[in-house]
Amino acid sequence: MDGVIDEETRYEAVRSRDARFDGEFFFAVETTGIYCRPSCPAVTPKRQNVRYYTTAAAAQTSGFRACRRCRPDAVPGSAEWNVRADVVGRAMRMIGDGVVDREGVPGLAVRLGYSARQVQRQLTAELGAGPVALARAQRAHTARVLLQTTDLPITEIAFAAGFASVRQFNDTIRAVYALTPTALRAAAPKRGTARATPAAGIPLRLAHRGPYQAAPVFDLLAREAVDGIEEVVGEPGDRTYRRTLRLPYGTGIVAVREAVPEPAAGAGSSSEAMHRGGWLDARLHLTDLRDLTTAVQRLRRLFDLDADPYAVDERLGADPALAPLVAARPGLRSPGAADPDEFAVRALVGREGAARLVARYGKALDAACGVLTHVFPAPADLTGEPGPLGALAAALADGTLRLDAGADRDDAEATLLALPGMDARTAALIRMRALGDPDVDLPGGPGQAPDTWRPWRSYGRRHGWAAAGPDGGVSGRGPNCGSTPDAPGSVPR
Repeated sequence: MDGVIDEETRYEAVRSRDARFDGEFFFAVETTGIYCRPSCPAVTPKRQNVRYYTTAAAAQTSGFRACRRCRPDAVPGSAEWNVRADVVGRAMRMIGDGVVDREGVPGLAVRLGYSARQVQRQLTAELGAGPVALARAQRAHTARVLLQTTDLPITEIAFAAGFASVRQFNDTIRAVYALTPTALRAAAPKRGTARATPAAGIPLRLAHRGPYQAAPVFDLLAREAVDGIEEVVGEPGDRTYRRTLRLPYGTGIVAVREAVPEPAAGAGSSSEAMHRGGWLDARLHLTDLRDLTTAVQRLRRLFDLDADPYAVDERLGADPALAPLVAARPGLRSPGAADPDEFAVRALVGREGAARLVARYGKALDAACGVLTHVFPAPADLTGEPGPLGALAAALADGTLRLDAGADRDDAEATLLALPGMDARTAALIRMRALGDPDVDLPGGPGQAPDTWRPWRSYGRRHGWAAAGPDGGVSGRGPNCGSTPDAPGSVPR
């Protein structure tokens, strides 16, 4: 699935209902006025009636409404935005993080280092929709989730989803779903459980593409968990990861289950089975519902849910040394970070050092939830620390170092390497995890990753660590004793 997808391939994907392409493109049917994901189970339209779009926003801008059967707004995001380091890729990551909702197009443009007009022109030329339309499509999806999973008043949902007015909210919902907000709520799928309330949190299904190896991800999160802000509970195969988040408008507590739902009985074709089973169950408790979009995107990056496992496995599986590892763990992910600034600090000081910082500087939750009592301290709270930690915190606090979703990865790594006490391995690890770069080869590893692994070298390294066992195959030698493969060379985790 690397490279540009031609129309013949796209139509074949639609005809065969191939879930591998969900989120990679959307198709619209001129005779019905509806747009869908490629795996939509509806009758295949005639080729001459089909139009293709890179984003849901582009389809909506062209006047098409979302299919009520396949819900194209709920598909995983395109893995292309994780790979690309250009303006369009960075912009898409920031729009997903809610930057346009919070700061407007001018704020997005400033972060990208371009004028608002240049950003508008580049996004429209390549994606068929500008930043406002892309953010609008995302707000509509957030609103649908809140309408169909909570009993919040509709007016409250409008502002929580990021709309500037109730009228704008109503108009958008009608345009995207061809239903009023009240009718959209009434059309919520029945799952045999009581509707959620704000106190009980917001239940979500975090969609992913293709197979998902949950065990290695949860193994890693369990090894890294820092007291006070994280925990992993349950038995392997059915664990739950819980953690606190510091968010733009407040704080949150999130929980994600390891168990991957089995395909429904009689699911039909393999692509339909992947479509029905492709999600992780999550529940979010937020002090301010305006943070829903940001919290969801951070979980998606942490669990690497927008990856394209088919492209990764095809490339890495062509290497004779990796082929058996890829075959043993199809869909292995390269986890990111729930909070990039937090991860950078943790990569530098290690697990025990992070726990010390939480105890000393962490902000206490208004109401503790079991062992979750604090949120990780903000960089500004750590600038008084001596040595490398203080230097890192100061660079993050004053904006010299940016690790947000749209940061330039090369610039960020160069800034990291210029900090006192920052070694190349730790900087590369921060690039891999905090910046979600899928193509990082950590220095100091067992040999250099070959260029044939590009642009998926991060995943190639993950396969090696997963095959080495739960401890990553790190033996008790020298300063790495007790560390994980992700650990900086001189800091035990």
